[in-house]
Amino acid sequence: MIDKMVKSIAALSIAATMAFGAQGVMFNVVGGNAETKYNTMVNEKIKTIGFILSDPHERINDAYATKYGSKILADGKPNPKYDPAWAKNLDNLGFFSVSNDLKIRELLLKYPELGGFSPFNFHIYKAANEDKTYVGHIVPQTMLDIVGIKDEAARKEFIATFTELDAMVAKEIGGTVQFSEYKSLPAKPMMQFEITFDRPADLSSYLDSFQEQFEAAFEKNEYIIAGFKNYKDAYTDKKLEFSKYDAYFTYSLCHFTFSYNIFNKGRPDAGAFAPCSMYMYIPKGTNKLVIGMPRLANWTSVLNIEDKTMQKSVTDLDADITKIMLSLGAKEL
Repeated sequence: MIDKMVKSIAALSIAATMAFGAQGVMFNVVGGNAETKYNTMVNEKIKTIGFILSDPHERINDAYATKYGSKILADGKPNPKYDPAWAKNLDNLGFFSVSNDLKIRELLLKYPELGGFSPFNFHIYKAANEDKTYVGHIVPQTMLDIVGIKDEAARKEFIATFTELDAMVAKEIGGTVQFSEYKSLPAKPMMQFEITFDRPADLSSYLDSFQEQFEAAFEKNEYIIAGFKNYKDAYTDKKLEFSKYDAYFTYSLCHFTFSYNIFNKGRPDAGAFAPCSMYMYIPKGTNKLVIGMPRLANWTSVLNIEDKTMQKSVTDLDADITKIMLSLGAKEL
């Protein structure tokens, strides 16, 4: 459980001088079931501090029970996805994609790779075997390190966008703040691609066609399109400058069986990284579609996942995503 891999804020000054010390994921840990408080906060209150909730996925644990814990389907047929090792390990598991659109606009104009965590998962979970609820997210410094932003001014600005959110969690959820710690990131934290295309007079025709192919390719390989956010359209609608890009949007991807075998089998904290955010943009006037996403290898590094089966599934999924992108005509960078 996460208690074995975290240290409280009080211990951070000591940990910083050790081999460990980089903060990976932060959780407010509170006694009891905080689901109702969390739902009120994420659905009603975070918008008052500028955060936009998109594509909420609540109580994923219930879907796990139906998909992997039932021997017989609703139509009376055997369930091919039934897992003989099924156990109810979670009382709650929720993915809520959020971003502070107004505060990150100028940062996205400078550093489009921030789309790897825009939106990010504002995570909640409760294990069935303990009376505690965990609410949190990846530490923004780690997000920046993964996407490769070293500009100190930009880092400071991005980190500051989390201040009000963390203060709200402290007020509404309370509990003790705990951080995971890690030694290093993978050698190559990001996967990056580029697609060159024949640019039509109406760019939307190309985008519609590509998005249709993209979604079909991933769904064919048992991925779920868990979210879609069009930042270009959102800023244009608000009459906010975003002309550096002719298109800029992000997809949220989830492989349900992969996630089940990690989140329901001992590492629900890894849900802070899910669903994976893949950003895509077309620089103004070009015929290049640029694509990027944090590798799932970050999960094992940042969260010190030592289970060999989980490690292999992470490696396999990174390779699988790359294979799908190459099949769509992308060039790996």
